[in-house]
Amino acid sequence: MKISIITVTYNSATTLRDTLESVSNQDYGDIEHILVDGASTDTTVEIIKSFPHVKKWVSEKDKGLYDAINKGIQMANGDVIGILNSDDFFPRKNIVSKIAHAFSENKVEAVYGDIAFVRPENLDKVIRLYSSKKFTPRRFAYGYMPAHPSFYVKRECYTTFGSYKFDYKIAADYELLMRFIYKNKITHAYIPEVLVYMRTGGVSNKNILSRYTLNKEIIRACKENGVNTNMAVLSLKYINKIFEYIKPMVRTSGK
Repeated sequence: MKISIITVTYNSATTLRDTLESVSNQDYGDIEHILVDGASTDTTVEIIKSFPHVKKWVSEKDKGLYDAINKGIQMANGDVIGILNSDDFFPRKNIVSKIAHAFSENKVEAVYGDIAFVRPENLDKVIRLYSSKKFTPRRFAYGYMPAHPSFYVKRECYTTFGSYKFDYKIAADYELLMRFIYKNKITHAYIPEVLVYMRTGGVSNKNILSRYTLNKEIIRACKENGVNTNMAVLSLKYINKIFEYIKPMVRTSGK
């Protein structure tokens, strides 16, 4: 089973090396790592060129993050496709092996796990755990989805159900997961481990305006995929977020 991993970059020189090293160090033998760069002006392209495991990459202007991801999907030849952002990384060398095993064992179209947030100045310090354990499709209406950075899906799902809608500013990943899992009912399985470390400071939680935009787009995604929700219902998820910080060191490693 070939697994394609898409990394989108733009002036990512300060973090990209960690991402690339975490992929090149994986013990799984059939990985296709694709880099889609938005015409960076720093040393991003030079860093990409310094990693021989990267066989496919492009550096050119795009229409934003989701347009760039769609380019990577078009370039991918793997049986399975996942996204690894340019400031994220795999915490262990057996992550992709575990993903491949989950597909083989469960005979599903998609798998996902947990993600952990770390501080940029201390990548070993987990400060928040986002678990996908309690996810069910009905929870989309409450603003909850499987951790997107841990989401790997059969390539034919993109062919059949479409790719990311790049007219969304923040929540195209939410819409895509809802379209795949809720609307089209693809089969899926949960891996009970942290699969990705993410640096804090993401766009969706940057400030109050970003959160408002995110929730507004989630409402739009729900409407487009036949789910009823509203801003009051979505606001409840911020209460649950508190518990993600209380005890973050919940199985962030595994063998």
